[in-house]
Amino acid sequence: MADLAPAPLPAPPYYTVVFTSVRTADDNGYEDRAEQMLRLAADQPGFLGVDSARGADGLGITVSYWSDEESIAAWRDHAEHAVTRAHGREHWYASFAVHVAKVERAYGFTRPADL
Repeated sequence: MADLAPAPLPAPPYYTVVFTSVRTADDNGYEDRAEQMLRLAADQPGFLGVDSARGADGLGITVSYWSDEESIAAWRDHAEHAVTRAHGREHWYASFAVHVAKVERAYGFTRPADL
């Protein structure tokens, strides 16, 4: 991550998909596949960005941002994404939860570089 910063996003409204997960010990191939899915998602209509983090305890949170619910549904139904989700259930995840929400307000802060 060369540019460690929150995803640059347009003014609301837009949508988020919050994917919270705990991985299994068998995560062979996970990182490569996650990178492939991010590249594929970024090419989808309506994709706005993503923020992701995983703690030392194994809990991961990925928040993807989308322009509308139709774009989220199209990503959910994308054939390659569906295959990867099935593989994840079988091999990579001990548990996960997905939450979809509409963002109506957003604000942030960036420290000026000269401070």
